[in-house]
Amino acid sequence: MKLSLIAFTLGALGMLQVASAAAPQIKKQAPGYYRFMVGDIEVTALLDGTFSMKPGDMLANAKPAEVTRLLAQAYEGPAVIASVNGFLINTGTKLVLIDTGTGKFMGPTVGHLLENLKESGYQPEQVDEIYLTHMHSDHLGGLTTDGKKNYPNAVLRADRHESEFWLSDAEAAKASNPLMKSMFGNAKSVIGVYQADGKFQTFDGETELVPGVHAHSAYGHTAGHTVYTIESKSQKLWLFGDMIHVAAVQFPNPAATMVFDWNAKLAASERMKDFTQAAKANDLIGAAHLSFPGVGHIRKLASGFAFTPLAYAPVPLATAN
Repeated sequence: MKLSLIAFTLGALGMLQVASAAAPQIKKQAPGYYRFMVGDIEVTALLDGTFSMKPGDMLANAKPAEVTRLLAQAYEGPAVIASVNGFLINTGTKLVLIDTGTGKFMGPTVGHLLENLKESGYQPEQVDEIYLTHMHSDHLGGLTTDGKKNYPNAVLRADRHESEFWLSDAEAAKASNPLMKSMFGNAKSVIGVYQADGKFQTFDGETELVPGVHAHSAYGHTAGHTVYTIESKSQKLWLFGDMIHVAAVQFPNPAATMVFDWNAKLAASERMKDFTQAAKANDLIGAAHLSFPGVGHIRKLASGFAFTPLAYAPVPLATAN
C-alpha cells in the first residue's frame, strides 16, 4: 500500500510539472476582417495593418495643450497606433473594393489587406471594381505586387481631379520634399499598370458608380478626395477615407487639420459638413485610419462630435421565403 501511494504521489507530481510548463506565446492576431450589413449590401472591413504616428507633429489648427489633453483623455499619446482599413462591398451584383492599403510602400506592420481579403472568403479575381478615396500611397499601394495587378479583373476608378493632380508631371515637379516626390512616383507606377490594360477610369464629382454605391466629393485632404456612400433599405454608410486621422482629437475638434492636407481650410469645412449630416441622420460611418474595423456612429455634441464604435455582432442571416 505504501509503495502504491508513493508511486501515485510521484505520478501526480509529474503531471503537475507537465501542466505548469510554460506554453509558447503566439504573438499573432486573428485575421483582420469584420463583416456587417447595410440593408441588403454586405460590407467587409479589411485590415491592412497598423502604424505609429505622433499627432503633435502632424496636427495643425489645434493648440498643443489641447492635443495633449485630448490624447491623454483617450489613453493615448504622444504616439498613437493608427489602422489602415479598406472596405469590400458586395452589392449582390458587384464586388467593389474601396482602397487597397499600402502594399510594400510602408514596411512590415502594414501591407496585409490582400491576405485578409482572402481570409475573409473572397478571392482578388472576384473583385469587379476598385474605388480610391484618394491617391496617397497608403490607399493605392496594394493595387500591384512587383509590377503586376493584384486584382486582374477589376476596373480602377478615381475622381478626375485626383487623377489630374497625382498623375501630372507638372505637379510632380513642384513637390518640395522627398515624401511628396515618392507619393507622386508611387501613384504613377501602380496606376500605370491598370492604365496599360485600359482598366483605369475617372469620374467627375457626385456619381452613382454602381447601384447602391455613390461617390461624394469631399475635396480638401487632397485635390480630388472622395467619400463613398453605401445605401440600401433606408440604411446608409459613409466611408470617409482620410477625412479623419486622429480620432481622439478630430472628433471633439473637427477644425483640427493635418499638416499634409492639400487645402486645410477646405478639409475642415468638408469634415464639419459631412460629420453633421451623418450624425443628424444616425448613419454609420467608416474611415481608413480609425481603429479597426473603423466603423461606428457619431453624434453631435455642443462642441464637436463623439464616436461610438460598432458593436461586435453576427452577420444577419437571410430569411428563408
